[in-house]
Amino acid sequence: MTAVLAALAVVDRARETELLEAALASGAHVVLEGPPGTGKTTLLRRVAAARDRSFALVEGNAELTPARLVGHFDPALVLSRGYQPDVFVDGPLLTAMREGGLLYVEELNRVPEETLNTLLTVMSEREIAVPRLGGVRAEPGFAVVAAMNPYDAVGTARVSSAVYDRTCRIAMGYQSSDAEAQILAQRAPVPSEDWRDRAVALVRATREHPELRVGSSVRGTIDLAGINHQLARARGVAEGDWQAGLDAALVALSGRVRVDESSTRSPEEVIVELYAEHFGPAPSGDAADEGEEPRSGEA
Repeated sequence: MTAVLAALAVVDRARETELLEAALASGAHVVLEGPPGTGKTTLLRRVAAARDRSFALVEGNAELTPARLVGHFDPALVLSRGYQPDVFVDGPLLTAMREGGLLYVEELNRVPEETLNTLLTVMSEREIAVPRLGGVRAEPGFAVVAAMNPYDAVGTARVSSAVYDRTCRIAMGYQSSDAEAQILAQRAPVPSEDWRDRAVALVRATREHPELRVGSSVRGTIDLAGINHQLARARGVAEGDWQAGLDAALVALSGRVRVDESSTRSPEEVIVELYAEHFGPAPSGDAADEGEEPRSGEA
């Protein structure tokens, strides 16, 4: 168990961990709200492992029908044996209910209304009536935990007050720069602490840039470091090479950020600007050839 928890450890989330554990211990259902890459899934996995509870994960999307969530009778077995309880294939909801575990629904605001209504009934009554199967009551410990990014409006629907009335809400913002630096050091190779700190500052700056309406999560920092490492190896340059770092930043971040409609610039142009701010302007002459990392503000 210690090894499992170490693998699932979340950085700088002691308060949220405490709140989630308290809510679940009280028998409440929970919604975790926050932008992508803030550790919502990792946090819940850690809490589930610490409490030795089963964990069923479902991805919220338009194809998550009630049948996929609840379960279904095996058609082939029904033909030969009829609608018997032992030919019913439990979906993630019934699995969590029978085991007294956690049902984790990602992207709650992408779940179809019909499926949400099924969840609402279970959250209120802690039981469900399945046609031809009968009633199934949740074992002690069962809870629904949902996650959503409230800032994403594409392909989403407004979560009704009925959902919020049946859940407790924990808001999860971005972690501190020190925490993101620690996460990066754990997840990807970095040339130096100085490079790591610059990379973290660069990605955090995308969240505050006036021309970007959506910035990158810490996942962008992790990919930036990983791609930089591989590019440096492939090109035979130092891992602090300015051009390798810029190319890695363009690949890792340009698809993650969203430029505001009022801006006339491309994501790539904004990334180049931010990269130069945090890693210095492009080196020239021998510094560029040798892949030396320029100091901040150095021409």
